[in-house]
Parts: sequence; C-alpha cells; structure tokens
Amino acid sequence: MPLPYSPEFFDRDPVRVARELLGSLLVRTLDDGRIMAGRIVEAEAYDCPRDPSCTAGRFHAVRSAELSLPPGTFLFWVAHTHPLLQVACREEGVSASVLLRALEPVEGIATMLEYRPVTAHLNLTSGPAKLVQALHITPDFRGQLVNGEHLALYPGERVPDEQITVTARVGIRAGQNLPWRFTETGNRWISGGKPSMELL
Repeated sequence: MPLPYSPEFFDRDPVRVARELLGSLLVRTLDDGRIMAGRIVEAEAYDCPRDPSCTAGRFHAVRSAELSLPPGTFLFWVAHTHPLLQVACREEGVSASVLLRALEPVEGIATMLEYRPVTAHLNLTSGPAKLVQALHITPDFRGQLVNGEHLALYPGERVPDEQITVTARVGIRAGQNLPWRFTETGNRWISGGKPSMELL
C-alpha cells in the first residue's frame, strides 16, 4: 500500500479534492490490529466562502471553529442524529471541507458487520452515517490528521472522468445548483440520497 495522503493534499479547493478522492481508500485499524477499509465512491464539497448552504460562519460558532481547523484534519460531528466524517480543506481559519458519503468495502467486512450488523451488505457503508458506524469511527478522531495510525486516507486507483457522475449535493436548501457531489458512476455502494435539484 502507498503512503497515506499528507495533510498538504487538502490545502486547496475542496471541490477538486472531493473529485480526486474518488477511488481513494479510507483505512481503519483497530487497537487489536484488525483492519477495515473501503474505496471512496461518493464525496461532497463544502466551501463556506462561496457556498450559500454553509451557515457555519454565520450561525454556528462551534462548527465554524471546527471546520476551520488545519487542512487534512478529520472532522466529526452529529447532524440530525447522524454521525458524519469530513476532512478540512484550504488553509487553517477557512471553513471548507469534504464530506465522505459512501464507501465500497474492500477489507474487513466481517469486522464491519460487528459494528453495523445488517443483513444486506449493500447497506453496510452506502451512506455517510453508515460508513462511520461500520468502521467504528468515534468522536475521538475529531481533530486528528488524515495520516494517523488508526484512521487514514490512502491514494487508490484514480477514477477516470468518464466514470464520474457530478450532481448537486444531498439534503440542502441553499446552493442547490452547485455541482459539488461526485460519485463513481454505477457503483452499487453509492448512497440512496437524492440530489437537491436536477442540474442542466
């Protein structure tokens, strides 16, 4: 396996980062040495300086401070009872991030099922809260870097442009026309979330 991404990889436009993360690997190593891993097949970008959907800087001081952590830092919080995993982008002090929305499991499915005991494997990591539960990602990872010992992001085989579908993001009211959600076309593990609007 190659070396994990360096935090510097995320020190730029989160829209570019979200697209380039498709095909990358999220790897979780438990204290007992067991490994769970999945390919990123869906990701969304958030960029508060130019994003009408982002209220972090205007209404949520705590969330704004967390989003403004150094690039390459894992962000963890609960939204509407659902735990989410994001990665901070751009320079420290700017609220920008990429939300990891879905994974295709590649290692440790049996272990994932211990933390998310579902009957249908396609329901294991096909959503942002699902992947957090299946990989046993806890709030302890908040503020840790992407090249950590127990949770890390690794480059994978790049997904060609012709195999990527670009849509509006899921579950937002403002900024609905921004094409900032990226999925691997036809992948069965993509979440069931519907884009907030159809793009022309």
